[in-house]
Amino acid sequence: MTRARLTIDPHFSVGPINRRLFGSFVEHLGRCVYDGAFEPGHPAADADGWRTDVIELVRELGVTTVRYPGGNFVSGYRWEDGVGPRDERPRRLDLAWHSTETNQVGLDEFAGWARKVDAELMYAVNLGTRGVQEALDVLEYANIASGTALSDERVANGVTEPHGIRIWCLGNEMDGPWQLGHLPAREYGQRAAQTARGMRQVDESLELVVCGSSFIEMPTFGTWEREVLEETYDEVDYISCHAYYEPIDGDLASFLASAVSMDRFIDAVVATADYVKAIKSSSKTMYVSFDEWNVWYKSRYNEVDRITDPTQWPVAPRLLEDAYSVIDAVVVGGLLISLLRHADRVTAASLAQLVNVIAPIMTEPGGPAWRQTTFFPFAITSRLARGHALELKLDAPTHETALHGEVPLVDAVATHDPETGDTAVFLVNRSLDESIEVEVDASLLADVALVSAESIHDDDIHAANTLAEPERVAVRSNDSVRVSDGLVRVVLPPVSWTAIALSSTVVG
Repeated sequence: MTRARLTIDPHFSVGPINRRLFGSFVEHLGRCVYDGAFEPGHPAADADGWRTDVIELVRELGVTTVRYPGGNFVSGYRWEDGVGPRDERPRRLDLAWHSTETNQVGLDEFAGWARKVDAELMYAVNLGTRGVQEALDVLEYANIASGTALSDERVANGVTEPHGIRIWCLGNEMDGPWQLGHLPAREYGQRAAQTARGMRQVDESLELVVCGSSFIEMPTFGTWEREVLEETYDEVDYISCHAYYEPIDGDLASFLASAVSMDRFIDAVVATADYVKAIKSSSKTMYVSFDEWNVWYKSRYNEVDRITDPTQWPVAPRLLEDAYSVIDAVVVGGLLISLLRHADRVTAASLAQLVNVIAPIMTEPGGPAWRQTTFFPFAITSRLARGHALELKLDAPTHETALHGEVPLVDAVATHDPETGDTAVFLVNRSLDESIEVEVDASLLADVALVSAESIHDDDIHAANTLAEPERVAVRSNDSVRVSDGLVRVVLPPVSWTAIALSSTVVG
């Protein structure tokens, strides 16, 4: 059997794990909100119209933050349309997704839902068709207690306490020609800097995210980050990354190594940010908000789902409802490994999206809600990854991929909580046909004991959970794990993701 080896040293930390790393994303897109999380006529709906079965699944998923309301949607959104009496709210064309927006859910309702799921609201402002004043207006409405026109309007709308939103996105994917109000980097950077300065005049403690590149293959990638940060470095706290992954022309080997692309993306953005830091002689460190990431079969949307008929503007159409397979879940688990590996600089992230739309949770109108395969690695990682991400010594065989070159067949990261002694190891076997035995040297931990070992794998790597078979794929106990004298041995099945939880104490 092929073998790999890694060493855990709790004294070598990459950085503390920010709980915002386990965020998600809700956009007014397809059935994410309407007929998804929000369905007033559903038997499981609460008094506010939110599906309680979805709420329970979101809590189980372990989501810590939710980015809202977009996404491409936000670049044409008027936030005022979504507040006040529902019967007076206008219906609008959503140009981003060729739909009709009813505005029955807006800021107040969604902030209330975020509280129900114990998640922090991360709010995006429209810097596409709008600008500084509109951003200041929504900030006043959301965060000022009372005594001004807009804060008093919120109180009159029945929300007496301010929402207290701390983290704000300054637009969305403004590098993309598809984006309403798309701007060149310099012009966007200047608009974002002006907006940031205005918002900080209201509250200096806000955390602000400036738009980075929509994906690493953008022709402006790198130059965009540099020029935007040259305009905004002193005004913001984060620069965003967005990335989606799918197999190209059936190349599953490259798909399983998608985390290599994410690693390179993050490393390049960090290097660019640090270059701007150097030329500005700044002592400030810029962090990364990877606030859109997932597996997304974009080619299916382009070929099947896209609505173009100028006479058809449906409400909550079925868009981007990918049914995720075992191999998709393994890739998502690998992407989580990449995010943890960069915990020193990636301190916020959002799995896009949360319900129905390229989502870990699916629903049927009037019917059940269920977990997609991608639900499992996210939920388990959110639960187990505590304390610090650790630097690992990994020795693994490699193989060649068409997109990424030579890559290790095993990918891994470990986390350790010095307060509890809890350690977690997350592993991916990228081989399509071979099991790999991994020896984990945990001898620098004392009294190592196995708590749990769980894997996602299946003889059919394309198996998925669907309405007809909602429990076809589940997490399996990995009974191969053996712990002896500080060594942990585990067999990773081909195309698998594994999480091992250990109890321990630190030596020295």
